[in-house]
Amino acid sequence: MISVLVENVSKIYSRRPRQFLHSAVSGWLRRGHRELFHALKNVSFQLGEGESLALIGPNGAGKSTLLSVVAGLSWPEEGTVEVYGRMAAVLELGSGFHPDLTGAENVRMNAALLGLSRRKTNELFDRMVDFSGIGDFIEQPLRTYSMGMTMRLAFSVAIHVEPEILLIDEVLAAGDQAFQARCMDRMLALKREGRAILCASHVASTLRRICHRALWLDHGRVVRQGPLEEVLAAYEEASSAPAAG
Repeated sequence: MISVLVENVSKIYSRRPRQFLHSAVSGWLRRGHRELFHALKNVSFQLGEGESLALIGPNGAGKSTLLSVVAGLSWPEEGTVEVYGRMAAVLELGSGFHPDLTGAENVRMNAALLGLSRRKTNELFDRMVDFSGIGDFIEQPLRTYSMGMTMRLAFSVAIHVEPEILLIDEVLAAGDQAFQARCMDRMLALKREGRAILCASHVASTLRRICHRALWLDHGRVVRQGPLEEVLAAYEEASSAPAAG
């Protein structure tokens, strides 16, 4: 059974070319000419129930953009994205959280957005906070948190809402080794329970423990996809090869 289906997805951003002062007026007269940046180009893949897919590639390859599109935080210019099941996402800092609300308020709001009832959230609240290790900071505004604290809290909410699909973007880079170990244990448990996982990371050892398959992106295009070890070996070989010229 398919959990996520992505077909021929392209994402395009516009950006103004950098101009010197003497050309600024002419640029304005051209009604703000913008360059187009293709963050994703005709990307297709599917993620089955109980499967785990790694997104690999250099910085700027389009991994985070693809996760954002699958999560519904961004819309593609072309193609379709279909998601079947409750999804939780732990993406870039601030996704789904408000800096002026306390940690506790953010937990309750985020859990509600992910489909949890108020009663279920109250039942799970202490477990979410304990797992995150935030402690007394839970009653402080999120703007007082470090990046690591915010990501730990976001991850804790995501895994406790019992998602059928989990999207994660370098979440294991947050927190100390003890927290990273708890994260890994929980993700492996979700994997054993048959949840679908889409994970972007630069840490090969992490991907080897979590994922079955891999999708290699470069400049928004799919270079290769297939069994994790095959794709990872090809990517690592390409990354270590000396630059031409």
